[in-house]
Amino acid sequence: MRARRVKAKEMTLEEWAALPEDDSSELVDGVLVEAEVPSRAHEALVASLIRLFAWVDERGGFTFGSGCKYGVAPKRGRMPDLSVYLPKTPLTGSKDSYSTSPPDIAVEIITATPRDARRDRIEKMAEYARFGIRWYWLVDPTFRTVEVFALGPRKRYVPTVAVGSGKLAVPGCRGLKLDVDKLWALVDRVS
Repeated sequence: MRARRVKAKEMTLEEWAALPEDDSSELVDGVLVEAEVPSRAHEALVASLIRLFAWVDERGGFTFGSGCKYGVAPKRGRMPDLSVYLPKTPLTGSKDSYSTSPPDIAVEIITATPRDARRDRIEKMAEYARFGIRWYWLVDPTFRTVEVFALGPRKRYVPTVAVGSGKLAVPGCRGLKLDVDKLWALVDRVS
């Protein structure tokens, strides 16, 4: 006997945004999609990057963690692992529970599953570009790489920098540098 396929109930952005704070599902084509369960290394990387981007907060910008919801398209809601609004970027288009105003920077920490890598490298990359996020970061603790993409012509990302070690000058943040070796040392400590 074949299993019946049950169609998932479609949701609006508003219904998705009203879900409890501890629900980390994202909205794809009006349907909830479960997020990966983050590892300790994942969460340590997010915390470390939040501390790095405190530099932006001190200058009048804003840094948000993984609970910040964005309506990236009419039936699509995403929650980057980290998002940054630079000092002169207004927080317009914000509703109580989600924003339609793109941040300047979105960061995704890639977990070691093919599904997550595909989602971050293909699906979210295209969605964030159409949404208008200026810089998209992919931090991959498995391959020890930090990749930064800049929004280019026709709303497509162009590779800007990819590093595995050393210091990374943060695009859009003159004077701010990320010590990539310290990121990987942190991953080693919590793994």
